[in-house]
Amino acid sequence: MKHKCIMCGRPFPEGQGIVLSKGSVALRFHSSRCAAKFFKIFLDRAGSSSLEEMEKLAKEMEKKLEEMAVKKRI
Repeated sequence: MKHKCIMCGRPFPEGQGIVLSKGSVALRFHSSRCAAKFFKIFLDRAGSSSLEEMEKLAKEMEKKLEEMAVKKRI
């Protein structure tokens, strides 16, 4: 089965590319570059509540990275 990139229209085989699904929404990108372009546009259009959630998630990920770094030093 082939997918089609939502950014550039390039077809790609199942098992390749980046496919993100949640409920009835499926985002299909043939490359990380197309995914990055999409999310840059999304962030430019996002409302303040979305940006607050993104910042919260980013802080959680940074905290996990710090915890992993501390564990590796032990």
